[in-house]
Amino acid sequence: MRNILGKIFNGIFNRFTITAFFILVQLFYLCTMIFELINYADWVGIIFKGITVISAIYIIWRDYNPAYKIGWIILIAVFPILGGALYIMFGNKRPSRSIKQKIDPVEDSHKFYLKQREDIKEICSDERIAATIEYISREGAYPAWTGTSSRYFKSGEDFFQAMLEDMKAAEHFIFIEYFIIKKGKLWDQIHEILREKAAEGVDIRIIYDDIGSINHLPVNFMKKLEREGIKVVVFNPMKPFLSLVYNNRDHRKICVIDGYIGYNGGTNIGDEYINISSRFGHWKDSGLRLEGNGVWNLTVMFLNMWNSFRKTDGSYEPYGVHVHHREEFQSDGVVQPFSDTPLDEENLSENVYLEILSCAKEYVYIYTPYLIIGSEMETALKLAAKRGVDVRIVTPGIPDKKTVFFLSRSYYGSLIHAGVKIYEYTPGFVHAKSFVSDDNVAVVGTINMDFRSLYLHFECGTFMTESSVIADIKADYEETFGKCNEITEDVLEGKWFDTAIAAVLRVFSPIV
Repeated sequence: MRNILGKIFNGIFNRFTITAFFILVQLFYLCTMIFELINYADWVGIIFKGITVISAIYIIWRDYNPAYKIGWIILIAVFPILGGALYIMFGNKRPSRSIKQKIDPVEDSHKFYLKQREDIKEICSDERIAATIEYISREGAYPAWTGTSSRYFKSGEDFFQAMLEDMKAAEHFIFIEYFIIKKGKLWDQIHEILREKAAEGVDIRIIYDDIGSINHLPVNFMKKLEREGIKVVVFNPMKPFLSLVYNNRDHRKICVIDGYIGYNGGTNIGDEYINISSRFGHWKDSGLRLEGNGVWNLTVMFLNMWNSFRKTDGSYEPYGVHVHHREEFQSDGVVQPFSDTPLDEENLSENVYLEILSCAKEYVYIYTPYLIIGSEMETALKLAAKRGVDVRIVTPGIPDKKTVFFLSRSYYGSLIHAGVKIYEYTPGFVHAKSFVSDDNVAVVGTINMDFRSLYLHFECGTFMTESSVIADIKADYEETFGKCNEITEDVLEGKWFDTAIAAVLRVFSPIV
């Protein structure tokens, strides 16, 4: 009984709920203050109405996603005085100035480490794909590479088993960057290896997101690791103050070992990702192991983030691919690990996904745990299906968030009507995030098909073409389809109440 009460107490009075409570109190007092000002004098109300009108015009003028515009316009229409003030304070989803001031100078000063290739068309036979590679190189600053071998993992169990073995063999450094680190058996295994390696003099660095990990780690977690010789950066710590800075999270998943081995995929560090303690049935995830030149992109991604908050490295050269591996690497197609940042106006991840859909001739298969998309993505999916492309999307059969699952299902009807096939993974939860198309192009990474991943979070993925591993990715999808329930229009018929609620959720999903 005492243990049960203790769990309930810890569940209610934890750092996240306490911080969220103080933020809600501040929001309440802010709204109360606005209403009191309006009631104080008529001219104040006129000023706020003017702010609302100007805000509405500005929203329409700005190059925002249409779904985002609609959400704010409806909110302003429902709350004509308060809506404009709320938009001024919270509507502009540009990144925190403090984060931008820390990250931008580091990335700008280290761009020379990412030299763009001039022979893309020579190493890539498809001109359109070559143009996509050039686009990622130009806008995302991360070049494409040959001289890299890849290995695809269709489960978190296989992914982490390989990563642990590589960590044990590390001799020089291990860099880890994850959205979630959660105490449990998997973390215990990783921690034991890291502690031993730190004692041997291996440079161990960890970046984790504070909100992603906030309820999963003890209060003294960072201090304990530092005492063990493991250096830590906590990204964007959550504090009990009302701020938009919490919108921007580090959702990336990166592990780099000795400069020439790298891991990227959908998995976080937690027991559910290896199916030890999943509350949502079988946890389906995926990831990549890269060995060779392409790992340099992941290394620079990590070091840029690290040095933005804990300036350590004057030069990145000691962490180069060939510093600790002199031999040439096996080459298997073209790989291009890339990072997407909310610090610019370029929706890189979304544009890469849209480009794959627009170029597809035979099929596009998609894994995503959440399907909360804007009009551009919805239109691209429909158009691809209407021109005869076999478009299939795999989503969870058992959701981790009921409201988000309900919202994702609200897109099914129009997509299915256009010919898109929707599959729900019957055994459990799909957390993998990937695209594969026409046996020749794929993306595996951290990028969900939702507004937060596409517009607000720091994300990363690996674009690849002409690689043998693409066949392994396709085979995984084909195996997974057999474990899914295909959703038809008949399944969705007659659910008018669900449709009405989903319509409301879809209006406001882009702005929350």
